[in-house]
Parts: sequence; C-alpha cells; structure tokens
Amino acid sequence: MKKVVYTLCFMCSIRCPIKVVVEDDEIVSIEGNPYVGAMKGGVCPKGAAATGLLNDTERLQAPMIRTGPRGSGQWKRVSWDEALDYTAEKCKEIFSKYGSKSAVWCERTNFITDLSKTFTKAIGTPNYFTHDALCKGSVNTACRSLFGYTDAQISVDYGNTKHIVLYGRNIFEAIEVKAVNNLLDAMGKGAKLTYVDPRVTITAAKSTRYLMIRPGTDLALNYALMNVIIKERLFDAEYVDRWVDGFEKLRTFVDRYTPEWAEEETGIPANEIVALAQELGEAKPSVIFHYGYRGANHPNEIYFRRSLLILNALMGSIEAKGGIFFKKGPKDAGHKAGLRNYSSQKFPKMEDTRRFDGCGQDKYPIADPAHGVGGMFPLAVLNEDPYPIKVLFAFRFDPLYSIPDLNQNLKALEKLDLIVSIDINWGGITWMSDVVLPESTFLERSDPIKMFPGLKPAPYRRVQCVTPRYDTKPGWWIVKALAERLGAGEYFPYESIEDIWNYQLADLGLKPEDFEAKGFVELSDKPIWWDRKDGLKFKTPSGKIEFVSSLMEEHGFPSFPPYEKLETPESTFRLMVGRCAAHTHVATQNNPYLNELVSENVLWINNKKAEALGIKNNEMVEVSSKVGKGTLRAFVTDLIHPEAVFILHGFGHQEAGCTRSYKRGVADTLLQEHIMDTIGGSPALDHTLVSVKKA
Repeated sequence: MKKVVYTLCFMCSIRCPIKVVVEDDEIVSIEGNPYVGAMKGGVCPKGAAATGLLNDTERLQAPMIRTGPRGSGQWKRVSWDEALDYTAEKCKEIFSKYGSKSAVWCERTNFITDLSKTFTKAIGTPNYFTHDALCKGSVNTACRSLFGYTDAQISVDYGNTKHIVLYGRNIFEAIEVKAVNNLLDAMGKGAKLTYVDPRVTITAAKSTRYLMIRPGTDLALNYALMNVIIKERLFDAEYVDRWVDGFEKLRTFVDRYTPEWAEEETGIPANEIVALAQELGEAKPSVIFHYGYRGANHPNEIYFRRSLLILNALMGSIEAKGGIFFKKGPKDAGHKAGLRNYSSQKFPKMEDTRRFDGCGQDKYPIADPAHGVGGMFPLAVLNEDPYPIKVLFAFRFDPLYSIPDLNQNLKALEKLDLIVSIDINWGGITWMSDVVLPESTFLERSDPIKMFPGLKPAPYRRVQCVTPRYDTKPGWWIVKALAERLGAGEYFPYESIEDIWNYQLADLGLKPEDFEAKGFVELSDKPIWWDRKDGLKFKTPSGKIEFVSSLMEEHGFPSFPPYEKLETPESTFRLMVGRCAAHTHVATQNNPYLNELVSENVLWINNKKAEALGIKNNEMVEVSSKVGKGTLRAFVTDLIHPEAVFILHGFGHQEAGCTRSYKRGVADTLLQEHIMDTIGGSPALDHTLVSVKKA
C-alpha cells in the first residue's frame, strides 16, 4: 500500500520540503513538496540521490570500536550498549584527569542542535563549534556589526528583485531549489543578474553582466562602487538619513577609492564600475548585493562582507520588497511564544568558562560563540592553549577535510585521547575515530520540529519514511543515551520523538497531528514586512544600521580600514575552491548516484598559463603549497582568471571503506594554509598561493 509522507530533505544544509511516496517500506519517489510553491515539485540531484544513500552498503551500519591504529580501518562491530558504555567510561577517565572542559563538540548544524548544546552544558564544557564557523563566521560577525542580527536572521527576496549582484555565490550550481526558482522567475520578469568571480561558472553563464575580477580584490570593487554611488547621489537619501549611523565618515573614507583606482586593482574597467552603480541606482530599493552563503575566502573577509551589507543599506534595500529582509518569527505573527528548547534549562555552573577558541573572549572577542571559531581547534589541541583538549565529539562534521592544513589536522587528531563520531557515512574523521555511532538517514528517522522564520514563518517537521536498513539510531536518541551514562540524563526528559514534539509545541498552541496534511504549519497567511519609515528594529546600540560599528570600535577594530593591495607572484596562483550541483561538502562523494555524476575534482587553470607551463588539457599535474601537495587532472580553459586555479571541495578521500571515492582527486585542505580572518572568525579558504607543474 502506498503512502505519502511530507518531510524535509537533509542531503545538504538547505533542508528542502519534500514529498516522499512509500510503498512496502521502499521509497517510490522523492519530489518537492507541492504545498511549497517555490519548490515547483522539483528537487536537486542530491535530493534525488537520497535513495542511493538509504540503500548504500558502504555507509555506516552498526556501532564500531577501533581495534588497530587510527586510520587503519580495523574495527570491531559492537552493540549499542557496548559502544556507549565504552565511550562513557573513557570520558569519565579523561575528565577525572583534565576536567570535562577537555571535551569539544563539533557539528554540522541540524535539527537536534538544541540537544547538542544541552549535552555540552550538562556535562560542563564550554567547547562547542559548528560548521557555520568555518563557512560563514565572518558573514555572521559582519551582520551583527551593522544590524545587531546574525546572517541566519536575514534573507533575500529573490522573486521580487530588479537587480541582484552575486560575488562568487554560484547559486545555479550550489543549488537552493526555492531560491533558484524564485530568482529565475524574477529574471523572467526582467530582473538583472550581475555576477562577479574570477571563474566563469554556470551562474556567470546565466548572468546579465559577468565581471572577471582579479582573485581577492572584491573589496576594492565595492569601495569604488560606494564612491560612485555617493558622489552621483545614487543612494536612497531618505532611507540613509533615517536609518544609517556613520554615513559621513563613509563618504570621507571612500572618496579616495575611485573607479580608476579600482580598475588597476581588480582588472574591471572603470566605466563598467560606473555603469553598474548607475543601473543599481535606477533599480533601488529592489536591489540585492548578496552577502554570501559561504563567506570564508580571505583575511579581510569581515570587511568585504560589511561592504556588501553597506551597499544594500545605501540602496535602501534592507526590509524592502525585492531586497533583503529580516526573518519574522512566531511573535511577529501574533503568537506569544515559539518552540520550546531544552538548552534553556538551568545547568550546573561550569568550573572554567574559557573556550578553546577564545570566541567571545580574548582571541576572537566579537565572533559569535553560538558557532565558535572552528579554525582554532587544531591549534588549541597542539598547543594545549588555554588547556589540554583530549576528547572530540564530531556529529555529522568532518574537521579533517573542512579545516585548512590537513596534515596539521592529522597531528592534532593523533594527540587526542578519544574521538567519537556520530555520522551516516565513513569520512576522514570517522575513519580516524575510536568509536563510531551510526545515525539513521533522514528517511529513516524523525527529528525535532524546526522553526523556519521568514516573511511567512512556519514550523516544519521531519518524519520517518521507512524503517532503518541497518543498526542505526536517530541523533536525539544517541545524545540522550550518552548523557545518561555520563550522569546528565535528567536534562533529556523524553523517551520518544513524540515527547520532544509535544514539549516543543506546548507554547505555540499546535499539536503534532497538525503537520500531517502538509508537513508544516504557516503562522501567517501573508508576508510580514516591517514599516520602513518607523518600524525597523535594529538591535544595535544606536537602533540604526551602524556603518561606524560600536561592536567593532569598542573592541579596537576600525570600521573602515584602508585597502591593502593584494599581489599574486608571477610563478604562483591563488587556489580557489567551491562546490557543484552534485555534491554536499565532503559528505556525498561516495554516494553511488552522485559519484557517477562527478567522481573526482580537476584543476581549472588558465589556458595561457598552462601553455607557458607546458601543461595540456587532461594531463596530470602536481599542485603544491607551503603545507602540502597533490596530483590531479588539469582542466585547461580560458574561463578562469590567469592568477587563479580552482578545484571542487570535498574530494581526496583516503577511507578505503569507500571504494567509489577512495583516492579520487585532491583534498583542498591538503593544500590550504591555516590563514584566518582574525576578527570575523572565518578561515581564508581562497587565499593560499600554490605552484603548478606537470606531474
């Protein structure tokens, strides 16, 4: 008998609403939720490949305890009780010597993040970080410096924009289905897309205007755009006068950064810069300078991301139709409260609140402690600063292939006394772990309800579609089972997912059965916009958009630093990394379907540079940096700037248990130097200089 289940995909971080048809405990089809119009019934390649993950014989199938050296692939299959008991006893032994602060929990943010934070608080460690810290920590900090809100609290009205500017935001390959459909609809109505990137991507091919910029010089372009917008009075004067603090200081600062100056730095003709500014001025306020999804490229990332948000403010596009908006929650929709969470309980006072990364403290005073500064993890372990780190819990996150300098990461992992992975697939960190606790896939488990704030806020529910294929458990069960063995079970007062749902919904006036019809419940029947004249609610000390940021200035960081010229020596290239439509970070390269689409990464290199090096298309080349080297196939093309080379993120896996992805391509972290934005908290993933030669 067939049944229809409305749930949420988790083949990537977007969590698209989907409709799953099930018959006899098998998945018949996966398509976009028809009640979410922007899905248009579609899913991306990753969503379509979810059945490949479900039935993959090479994914994690049972709890495992390591029996040989780390990384040897020698394991003992054990029961859940044995794996959990072993983990708890090891933790108790380590905590008795070093304290529970010696444990770090890292994760890819997910629907049980509330329970993860409950776990760390309950066992008494301040050490928690998420993948967001490595992906968009500087975007987060930039947003808070201007608005008082994080990047997760703002979004983009793609469907009504008249002109959108994307800086390396390769939206048509790193796919958000709803966003892409809305943007295509807007372009069908005449909206313009300007794309800025050293590489010609699919998004560049679909753009109205493509600007091939010198790698790492985006901030120079934005300073020049500000110069033109202000001098030609293309900005929204009424909006700026009402809502901006520090405009005159910005005017004085950018006066020196002319389009002619920027042409020399960026390679973009001055007349193109002027023309772009003028077109945006005509389209305001329905203009979007996209602030970025992955914002971790260069050491000046905090200032580049601030510049994008400042440009939006100059256009008056913040909380404007077709611009950027603040996400609205249950209270904006007239509800007294939202979803309850477990991490707001009262917990025992921690003995030592110093964090391993100094986030929100001495090292990174204005970075967001909610996500931490994950790039500091290997240094904290190796240097025992501020104290020894001995235990790592890794939940659906792979620091080995996510934090720059893979060899340094390996040294740090070897120094740990215990590594515990909660995951679905084998990966770099699971292969190095002492204990592996397999989580059920999103098709095999139900999860806590998640509030999706937006113009029409709505809680969504992920619900189990089929029975688990192997001896796996949902994350909320695993975390509770670990906590019970560590004497912290009282903070997880539930026995089933239904208990969690009922607890979450208690203040919202909803019941779990309310989600059966569509998979979600809209809290507003129309979009919620704040009044742009008197109703904007910025969370800054001034109550305005702070061009001169009190958050930054009070901690000794200038709001407008002079531009630092970036040079790429003749014999080197800037290594750029990115994604494609077929893969999610480092998680899907071994998927049987997605591996067929893209099985390895190649090195994009400019054809003239390749010719000078004697490199032909499809030949094997060696790429080397100060910290590592690797060999992969060359893709010789004129579609990339001569100063840059590019590889896809997520390849170079060394886990022999994953036969499809094993030793295919090169891991970007093997080549990337450990360079950080020391204010915003993101790594500089595109800043490393590399050399290229024939293999």
